[in-house]
Amino acid sequence: MMAQLQRMQQQLAEAQAALAEETVTATAGGGAITVVMTGDQKCRSVQVDPELLKEADAEMLQDLVLSAVNLALDQSRQLAEEKLGPLAGGLPL
Repeated sequence: MMAQLQRMQQQLAEAQAALAEETVTATAGGGAITVVMTGDQKCRSVQVDPELLKEADAEMLQDLVLSAVNLALDQSRQLAEEKLGPLAGGLPL
């Protein structure tokens, strides 16, 4: 039983490490804002199309960035659930 638990812990640790290397990409504003997030919910990059800056006010830019970040977080959580769900046995991640 103990060996099985240790093996499961090792598999979970390996899956978490792999997840940290995977990324998801979310966009908002028709691609004007792009956010890249890792599978462990770390933001890797935020890109803003320079054309947007010519037309957008600060509030619109904030809303688009917020929307893209939230979409990336949702996608990252979904990825984590897909990769870790079978190993975690339904435990909340």
